[in-house]
Amino acid sequence: MPGENLTRAEAQERASLVQTESYDIALDLTTGAEVFRSTSTVVFTATPGASTFIDAITRTVHSVTLNGAELDAAAIADGTRIQLDGLAERNELTVVADHEYTNTGEGLHRFVDPVDGEVYLYSQFEVPDSRRVFAVFEQPDLKATFRFAVTAPQSWVVVSNSPVESRTENGEAATTVFTTTKRISSYITAIVAGPYQSVHSELQSSDGRTIPLGIFARASLFEYLDADYIFDITRKGFTYFESKFGVAYPFEKYDQLFVPEFNAGAMENAGAVTFTETYVFRSKVTDAIKERRVVTILHELAHMWFGDLVTMKWWNDLWLNESFAEWASTIATAEATEWHEAWTTFQAMEKSWAYRQDQLPSTHPVVATINDLEDVQVNFDGITYAKGGSVLKQLVAWVGQDAFFAGVSAYFRKHAWGNTELRDLLVELEAASGRELTTWSEKWLETAGVNTLRPELAVDDRGVITSFAVLQSAAADYRTIRPHRMAIGFYDLVDGALTRTHRLELDVDGERTDVPELVGRSRPALILLNDDDLAYAKIRLDEASLAVAIEHLAAIESPLARAIVWGAVWDATRDAEAAPRDYVRLVLNNIATETESTTIRTTLTQLTTVARLYVDPSRRDATIAEVADALWALAQGADAGSDAQFQFVKFFANMAATPAHGEILAGLRDGSITLEGLSVDTDLEWELLEGLALVGAITPGDIDAALAKDNTSNGQQAAARANAAFLDAASKSAVVEHLLTDDSVPNAIVRMTTMGFQHVNDPSSLEGLVGRYFDALTGIWTSRSYKIAEYLILGLYPAPLASLRLVDATRAWLDANPDQPAALRRMVSENLAGVERALAAQERDRA
Repeated sequence: MPGENLTRAEAQERASLVQTESYDIALDLTTGAEVFRSTSTVVFTATPGASTFIDAITRTVHSVTLNGAELDAAAIADGTRIQLDGLAERNELTVVADHEYTNTGEGLHRFVDPVDGEVYLYSQFEVPDSRRVFAVFEQPDLKATFRFAVTAPQSWVVVSNSPVESRTENGEAATTVFTTTKRISSYITAIVAGPYQSVHSELQSSDGRTIPLGIFARASLFEYLDADYIFDITRKGFTYFESKFGVAYPFEKYDQLFVPEFNAGAMENAGAVTFTETYVFRSKVTDAIKERRVVTILHELAHMWFGDLVTMKWWNDLWLNESFAEWASTIATAEATEWHEAWTTFQAMEKSWAYRQDQLPSTHPVVATINDLEDVQVNFDGITYAKGGSVLKQLVAWVGQDAFFAGVSAYFRKHAWGNTELRDLLVELEAASGRELTTWSEKWLETAGVNTLRPELAVDDRGVITSFAVLQSAAADYRTIRPHRMAIGFYDLVDGALTRTHRLELDVDGERTDVPELVGRSRPALILLNDDDLAYAKIRLDEASLAVAIEHLAAIESPLARAIVWGAVWDATRDAEAAPRDYVRLVLNNIATETESTTIRTTLTQLTTVARLYVDPSRRDATIAEVADALWALAQGADAGSDAQFQFVKFFANMAATPAHGEILAGLRDGSITLEGLSVDTDLEWELLEGLALVGAITPGDIDAALAKDNTSNGQQAAARANAAFLDAASKSAVVEHLLTDDSVPNAIVRMTTMGFQHVNDPSSLEGLVGRYFDALTGIWTSRSYKIAEYLILGLYPAPLASLRLVDATRAWLDANPDQPAALRRMVSENLAGVERALAAQERDRA
């Protein structure tokens, strides 16, 4: 990783000297399994006589030709950059080089399918990895046109951003040439190649063009691809966005490609979006995952406007891409698809993510300070995505949806194919809404931290409210008090249901906002601040409302109101204001009848954290066993074949802790124990196996046998995770040594292995690994790619220990390494913050 960084100052200087016009890229993918040949011809203008550099991460540079003169490649290329001196006003540069395939999901990833031995390639260029495939000025504001020509085995399909212009066969190879793109940034270009299978359709754009559609997947997974449904969601997204944005889809085609070992959920390559294969469902999945796929499809489609048509100038405005796509995909899901409770899902998952991120020591404004590429790599986080989307939702409530969309439409039209900064957007939103947004931006986009809102009220002996106020506080390190548009809901038990009986929408500002409109009303059973989830703020329930919530949360009729209450109690638990044991009681008393799949998934995930990390360690074992027992009882009592039943079984396997639990898991696996409506398919069997490994009820040989039956990419990943879940110290140590010493392990296996490593009930098996972890940190950062380093630094941290010894060791490393890269120190400090929070929660649980 050293030497691959690019600072903002370097990018600004280069942009002042150079303007790119075009790239002509020829790739030869027939040169073997390790490298491919890349010939890059770049046309650009420059300040005459200036010097600069072009990015190219290469194994070998064969030739560099600038304006017809061949340069000494050995003297000017260092494997990361190529120095260019004596530039003319107009320049043509040709670089011929060998680049390496990767197995890290960065650059041009190469995957061999264990089912049939076929090779599949795909590119992933965001943030700085197009330079791993061709010579490029790797920064978003140096846009250009791109024309790709790819030579590959004749049996392969090759896909890029543009339609195919020609295909010429030459023996066992074929060269596919693509039409020239519009002016786009290099990080959204794409190459996908291999024996992918596909299905095709088309739609009519709002401007009358016919837009070809394609969906692609590996041959061994293709039978599981539900293309008709994906096409349906895509069409609904096109209709919604073209109508709301007032600008037709900007590209010539729209392909969606499901690719192996993908690090993220998806990537918005212009006209050629790549997705994780997790979204090809070979086994039953929860409704939460089904809905998430819809949101992801629409998120990437929104990026065709937010990010691809109009792109941030530098990565500090990454939120202009991600926050908008997050908000736009959620509103489109809620309004244009059958997933009408998408805002409930957003509250349960995205906002929980945002609140967590916003309380870490590394929190940052939505418009972040990005000094270099390493800064942006760690900023694909809950602030850039979820907080930004939440803040935009509040802005829409404040200025009005019609005015917001009108401003966005003007922004697209004015800046099409260009680069923008925050102010460019605010200008158009101010013009459309008539509101001054500079102050709003300063408080919401340019400062960090999350506020907490709580009610303060007095009630007379008749139960009538005599005073009511909303109190606002801020974290000690981030003292900004912000304006909030929000609602207050009153809920009473009516025929056994907690029903909203009154709602007041208001503006809250300052540390105290009196609410005289509520004076004189009878105090309801439950008072809910931020009803309908308009604001971005943590909320607290008053004592009486919390008592009602713990006993009657399931009786709240509104799924969104339930999600807000779930979230409020979770936040209070994380902040050590509420006892973790009470959170366990809340979940086990109320989760049985929860209707929203993502709320179930998020809440049960949080329950596992509370049981393993937040309760007093003296009662940890008993709590874990109690939770697992309850989950099995919930599974037995759930409706046959329901999503809830399925999730209760999955989380029971995750929390299994006793020999009795192991017997149940074994019975479910071999069919001697059954639940009506539950089918133990391939992926669920792997989860049962991992639970059996967790309780020591199987051996590695059992996992080997299961892998022999399912020797697929999914099976290999699941086996790696299950093997890493064995609870003894020797097994955990072996996992660490394997990942730290073998850099040939592909990204997906690294990730899944670390997940199994973290899966423990008794963390004592990790005690001996604290020193090994900290000894390895610097080497990980210097020797691995960014994504692998991230997986190892976060995934091998022995967080389940949640001990003072771990806190001391982490602080000691940070104190001893002040000059390590900021991105590395950020990851370590975030690890530390999680343990410190766990210790505070444990102390609260003892009170």
